[in-house]
Amino acid sequence: MKRRLKTIAAILAIALAMVSFAGCGEDKIVIGSKDFGENIVLGEMFAQLIEKNTDLKVTRKLNMGGTFVCFEAIKKGDIDIYPEYTGTGLTAQLKMDVVGDPDEAYRIVSEEFDKQYEITWLKPLGFNNTYTLAVTNEVYEQYGIETYSDLAKISDNLVFGAEHEFFDRQDGYDGLVAFYDMTFKGDPKKMNTALKYQAIGNGDMDVTDAFATDGPIKQYNLKVLEDDKGFFPPYYAAPIVRNETLEKYPELSELFDRLSGLLDDATMTELNYLIDVEGKDVEVVARDFLTEQGLI
Repeated sequence: MKRRLKTIAAILAIALAMVSFAGCGEDKIVIGSKDFGENIVLGEMFAQLIEKNTDLKVTRKLNMGGTFVCFEAIKKGDIDIYPEYTGTGLTAQLKMDVVGDPDEAYRIVSEEFDKQYEITWLKPLGFNNTYTLAVTNEVYEQYGIETYSDLAKISDNLVFGAEHEFFDRQDGYDGLVAFYDMTFKGDPKKMNTALKYQAIGNGDMDVTDAFATDGPIKQYNLKVLEDDKGFFPPYYAAPIVRNETLEKYPELSELFDRLSGLLDDATMTELNYLIDVEGKDVEVVARDFLTEQGLI
């Protein structure tokens, strides 16, 4: 009887050890994203691309927060990959001056992120979601403005508002008004990103910052102005990934290269419109796009 019990105990111990070993050896990739529709759907695309083309398990940490939350998370190893923008990497993370040439901006962030943070920039996805300024259709019709320089001439008649992060960036509010000699009416309005377009749509402000591919630009019939003196840097989106993760799973580089160049400005704007305006499910929008492109 004792021998039988010892045998059973030994079998159970081996079984538990095998389960424990299997759990420890599980290959897992953690995908993060910022807290707005475009970045979330890109993160979901990354997750589905890995799940459908590899045996790796994916953990999603989408809608984490702003730029600095995601950046700290990838540096610490809490996430492996998230979508970032060249202009953000250059000015907000590296604290460097604006570089207008897209290829040069990409070269700088690629080299410096690898050297300083051991993070790799994979190939750009194709679209340039640069900052821009947008005004209401009423302002556009009243003043007939087309450029930032035109806006500067009548800025003292208009109220400006933007999300909090825009006021904390080198290429944000302070740099913009100094560069173009703008003087807006009263103090600028600061708010959460989710409230920005609702505020300008309700007439609470006249001018806001926007990303070139934002869906609500179409929803609220806003007029995007031309950055005629080139204040804002290029913001080409790309997956960034920890070097340690790429060394362990080198197949990820080739896999993500399949996405490179497939998302131009018009395509990304349409996807954003489906999510932010029509309320389509992010998982469905990402899956439909990847399926149409033959990637899953």
